[in-house]
Amino acid sequence: MLRLLTIALSVLSLSACIAGPSGRAADAQDLQAVPSVDVSRYMGLWYEIARYPTSFQKNCEGTTAEYTLREDGRVNVLNTCRFGTKDGNPRDAEAIARVIDGSNGARLFVNFSPVPLLAGRGNYWVIYLDADYQHAVVGEPSGRFLWYLSRTPTITPETRAVLDAAAREQGYDLSMLKETEQK
Repeated sequence: MLRLLTIALSVLSLSACIAGPSGRAADAQDLQAVPSVDVSRYMGLWYEIARYPTSFQKNCEGTTAEYTLREDGRVNVLNTCRFGTKDGNPRDAEAIARVIDGSNGARLFVNFSPVPLLAGRGNYWVIYLDADYQHAVVGEPSGRFLWYLSRTPTITPETRAVLDAAAREQGYDLSMLKETEQK
């Protein structure tokens, strides 16, 4: 048991070190998730439009996330990126997510590690979601992660302005965004 706890704490410490600096203003209000997410409507394929750079997505282009609802209520996550360019060799990462109690589906804990970690307040917060479930902004309280997602590989300038405004309103530094090459 002590060995398992040591491994879990090591993984947490390592992830904090490799995540990168916070992209939220030091004086930003507490991060707010959307009031609710219909998890079943959120399922399916999403294209990454932009993101904060992270070590685990280094050299990733053409990135997608596919969410599938499990019978036990948790969510299978399959992230795929193409190495180097949008036409590069695919790399997959699988995870299992669970909705954080009391979040109305808007906050999830996504665990890519083979070691179960404590979920806390969740590391995947939907901070913007349009009414048609076509565009989303996802972050988490530390400000180290930010993703713009869309059901299509490209978005209009008007949609981009909406996503930018949602992130900016939550205190995110938009200059840290990296555009994702898609199809």
